[in-house]
Amino acid sequence: MIRYLLQRIALAVLVFAGLLVMAFAMVQILPGDPARAAAGRNATAEQVEAARQTLGLDRPLWAQFVDYVGRVLSGDLGTSVFTHRPVTADIAQVLPSSLELVVAAMIINVLIAVPLGILAAYRRGRAADVAARFVALLGAALPVFWLGLLLQLLFSVVLGWLPLYGQIGMDYAVPTITGAVTLDALLSGNLAAFGSALSYLLLPAVTLAASFIAVIARTVRSSMITALDADYVSLARATGAGEFRVVVAHGFRNALIPMTTILGMQLGWMLGTTVLVESTFNRTGIGAYMVTAVLQNDLYPVIGAIIVIGIVFIVTNLAVDVLQLWINPRLRDGAAPRRAAVAAPTQARTGLAPIGGAR
Repeated sequence: MIRYLLQRIALAVLVFAGLLVMAFAMVQILPGDPARAAAGRNATAEQVEAARQTLGLDRPLWAQFVDYVGRVLSGDLGTSVFTHRPVTADIAQVLPSSLELVVAAMIINVLIAVPLGILAAYRRGRAADVAARFVALLGAALPVFWLGLLLQLLFSVVLGWLPLYGQIGMDYAVPTITGAVTLDALLSGNLAAFGSALSYLLLPAVTLAASFIAVIARTVRSSMITALDADYVSLARATGAGEFRVVVAHGFRNALIPMTTILGMQLGWMLGTTVLVESTFNRTGIGAYMVTAVLQNDLYPVIGAIIVIGIVFIVTNLAVDVLQLWINPRLRDGAAPRRAAVAAPTQARTGLAPIGGAR
């Protein structure tokens, strides 16, 4: 178990190092002069050169990279030319709103995708299986921004059930505690504001979750079909185990392993996809912050946001690896670690009993 954890931590450090190299390369490759942006559009050549020396851009690339890594590790992601504030402070202000949206989308993703996957596996080859897969794939096929516009048109303009855009009704004033409006409303004890914030959150969360539902549904379906066709399930049924126990204890429990791996990756992907959703629904967040930075030709906020999203992705996947130590006893028992996504096919080939299954 310790060896497995050390391997995962070493891999996370390696990925983070690659992320820093990529971010530094983007600063060098992307068009635009950071020194001119820092000095201002109307700056003279002497002012631009002074800004270049102040930023250290006149030094060799290796020295710039070492300085860049040191600043990032100390939490310094540069200064925004547009807001004239540290990028770290800007991101700390907008990130909670994006995480709020991602968590809501992830909850919707699991609540819809898991039942669809279980239904498709249990009724495979039948009408319910085809319908479940069609619904999941339909959400994945629709572009995020177009789906958001359709939902706005239907539920906000035509039916008038939900707000069109924003984060909370104008009648409510919620103190900033965490930066996530729904959580701040709940912590302040304002249930009316909490309900308003939820109504504003629902459509963006559904829009963000739609394209990810198909992946989880197909993963659950595939893993459960493999588990339900195994010999130990036939033995469990022969000994009188009920269908609910067979599906949940033997089928779904084994689907948890690849599902948690993919959910961990999806959280990072969702955080990157908020760019489209927050722009469509006019929400504050790291995606909208990146869009504004791009339009203002403000390079450091874009690179800083990419680094933060990458860090969230790395930490989430490391947490998922730790969670799998609890789900998969083979890892705790010192067995050779394998990626969770290939666990179910391996069981089918070797005939080994799954988690909680009969031996």
